[in-house]
Amino acid sequence: MGEQNPPSEYLVLSRGKWDANASPEQIQAAIDDFYDWLEQMVEAGRMKRGQRLATSGAMVSRSGVVTDGPFGEAKEVVGGYWLILAHSLEEAAAIAAQNPCMQRGLFYEIRPIDPVRASAYAVTNETPAS
Repeated sequence: MGEQNPPSEYLVLSRGKWDANASPEQIQAAIDDFYDWLEQMVEAGRMKRGQRLATSGAMVSRSGVVTDGPFGEAKEVVGGYWLILAHSLEEAAAIAAQNPCMQRGLFYEIRPIDPVRASAYAVTNETPAS
């Protein structure tokens, strides 16, 4: 039998910049530790792999304007993503807090994946205020 209450997916966005005083060797060690940790979490069924994002990008608006990126201040830059499998946002945050790269300046935004199809009648962060 499978789990009675299967875990939900949580998107993790990697944000921020490496500490300015960290050496390339320290940053590489954190990256290596991250990949070891990620592999353990994937094998345990707690995470799904994501990807590092390129430094280039584009933003398209309804006016058809395409703007080159990246966008926002350095603290707002998204450097990568992955998925956590957890039973609550708190559990997902606790898993993300174990990421070795946090010790070198990065931080993580965790967002639940909403399995419900978008609707103009559902209240979301995209719904106009009444």
